[in-house]
Amino acid sequence: VVERLCGASLVHHLDSCVVSRAPHRQTALARLHYKMQQSALLLALALGATSAFTRPAQRAASLLHRRAGEDGPKAGAYLEKDAEGLYYVALEHESGASAKIFVFGADVTSYKDADGTEWVAVRPDAKMDGSKPISGGLSHCFPQFGPGAIQQHGFGRNVDWDIVATKGSSATFRLSPSAYSKAMWDEPFVADFTVSLTAASLDTTMNVQNTGSGGPFDFQAALHSYFDVSSLENVSIEGSFEGATYLDKLADPPADKTEARSAIVVSEEYDRVYKGTNDPVLVDSAKGKKLVIDNKRGWKDTVLWSPYGDEGMGFDSFLCVESVAFEPVTLAAGDSWVGELSLVPEKI
Repeated sequence: VVERLCGASLVHHLDSCVVSRAPHRQTALARLHYKMQQSALLLALALGATSAFTRPAQRAASLLHRRAGEDGPKAGAYLEKDAEGLYYVALEHESGASAKIFVFGADVTSYKDADGTEWVAVRPDAKMDGSKPISGGLSHCFPQFGPGAIQQHGFGRNVDWDIVATKGSSATFRLSPSAYSKAMWDEPFVADFTVSLTAASLDTTMNVQNTGSGGPFDFQAALHSYFDVSSLENVSIEGSFEGATYLDKLADPPADKTEARSAIVVSEEYDRVYKGTNDPVLVDSAKGKKLVIDNKRGWKDTVLWSPYGDEGMGFDSFLCVESVAFEPVTLAAGDSWVGELSLVPEKI
């Protein structure tokens, strides 16, 4: 399909660029790769193909309807397109809770609880045209967290994921190997990400499988979660932090330190990895609510990140409280790893 839309020579040139990974080609390459993905996606939609967005008639009646209008059904999963041309799934629950998950990066960019309170942030400087990863939401870092052998935070956040299932106010997205990913990380994997709405929470499950028959592979994973706040001065992060060891990545050189506080207030730039601490609670006094970040399985570590003072990033409107598997996970052939996260708003 892509060859017919873009020309075989262009596809060959793209593959050559990916293999070379020349730094000066990366921005143009990302744009080209995304344009090709979008073209194939649009054709798939037009033809009703099952490899991308399957039309409702081909699955259960609740699967990815285009919204019927204000008088249409409320609860369910709906296919939408934003102003910049990116597709997303809008989840709605009968309680009034809602969520928005972009196909690009399977990124949850909005979660409003049943009261209409927003809990997820997108930075004002975010690019929403597919030219780079979305700066915001519950952004996927996979199969690498931070810098390393491949590109920063891996490739999971800057490619389209397939939608493979919906049920009620729930949708499952899938990431599989492609020529683009294999050029960086040639491992046999499938990663599924399920997002579900209830009246009381937003629930996510990440499932990574080694689909090969050979040896194991190692990976890291994280949800680089941007949470909406009224202002950092109104926010504290509670949990099992007091006495915990954290890696201060902004120290020169980076160093392990001990946290003396039981509740953390951010008043400077932060990039701290709290290994073994995974029960953070974000308390926002101005909202009159707290958000329990309930890491049930897999996500063993917490990263706190804030570009404090950076007005261009809108630093005072969000705080990153990230759910992380920091130490590499070794996955044998046929095995799987699961990370479960629930966001549970509560009154203070």
